[in-house]
Amino acid sequence: MANAETPLTAAFTRDHQLWIKTGEQERQITKGRYVYSPKWSYDGRFIAYIDGDEQGGKSNLFIYDTKAKESYQPYIRVETTDFKWSPVKNQLAYTDHGLLNVTKEKDGRPQGFENVALGVSGFEWFPNGKEFIVSSQSSLRPTGWGPIPLYKVPVNANLAKEKMQKFYTIQTHEPDLFGIDADYFKWSHDGKWVSFILIPTASWSMDSQTLCVLSNQGEQFQAVGKMLGYKDWFKWAPSSNNQLAYISGEGRFFVENKKTKIADIPIFKEQKEYTPTGFVDLDLEWYSQNQVIVARAKENKEWTEGPVPTMYTALYAINIKTEEQKQITFPKKNELDIDPQVAGHHLTWFRKDPNDTQGDVWVKKGLSGEEYKWIQNVDSAPVFLTGKEKR
Repeated sequence: MANAETPLTAAFTRDHQLWIKTGEQERQITKGRYVYSPKWSYDGRFIAYIDGDEQGGKSNLFIYDTKAKESYQPYIRVETTDFKWSPVKNQLAYTDHGLLNVTKEKDGRPQGFENVALGVSGFEWFPNGKEFIVSSQSSLRPTGWGPIPLYKVPVNANLAKEKMQKFYTIQTHEPDLFGIDADYFKWSHDGKWVSFILIPTASWSMDSQTLCVLSNQGEQFQAVGKMLGYKDWFKWAPSSNNQLAYISGEGRFFVENKKTKIADIPIFKEQKEYTPTGFVDLDLEWYSQNQVIVARAKENKEWTEGPVPTMYTALYAINIKTEEQKQITFPKKNELDIDPQVAGHHLTWFRKDPNDTQGDVWVKKGLSGEEYKWIQNVDSAPVFLTGKEKR
């Protein structure tokens, strides 16, 4: 974990190129590419990223090897937008038009690939790195949309139908539990539950999706609440007490009805809401077992049409034990603070002027530490190397 002895390390993009910063040393990794979605392998040796283009026409998977100091493609050409590192080794899984593949290994690095399963829409590794939880989109029949099947698929399934194990089937019904797909799977700290988003059809999904949880044996399913489909808007507590924090509320505009709630999983009592009247929360992160950081702004109920107003968020710390809440960052009048992330004891965030394409990464050690600017002119929030204990 990052501490005084271990300098902060992050991968980030600047002018669409990949950079790495460790402590005070910055290194540019790529030139002439259009990089997005950098992700560290579990041990920090590799960074997988997409080389795309402005139009979104291409999305080629590359891997940067920090040891050999070179970028390479794990196969002649891999096109994907959804890729995830194994939690236990340097193996990469990715989907390519519904086909789930995993990389093979050559000379100690990910190279080549093997097919795993067809008809895949969303997926995530099981915490043991030996299987995947996989969703497949429901089918449209004359009678309406069917259920959404979830499968447990071993890494070495190699398209063998007999190895695809039915894990759970989500029986959907309008309007309370409607969806045609499931994605953004996230395991609880102790691996006993997985949370995910149930995604309805396109126009509906802009305004409302459903946060769900499922036990690790595929036996207990619960709908947690309505929210928008932002994968960073729901996060498990960093401890085994299985609390799930999320930003609840329907409606695609951020001006109102976005409230931080915490659900105890499995749900057996009313969920607690922490956002005061007159405010909206638009991002969240657990700092510790009892502290949640949110990006908060004043709501704007006056707005009804025209350009959507910018919500100028600052970070607040919520102590869920004492229920004390306090503002902990103070951006200037024309700036906003978003994307709070915890790296060890450090709290980091992305500060920007909404009219600029780039912003800066700010850091403070502890919630009451001095804040300082760590990286300037960054395209979006960085990805921190925090060690596999954070996975």
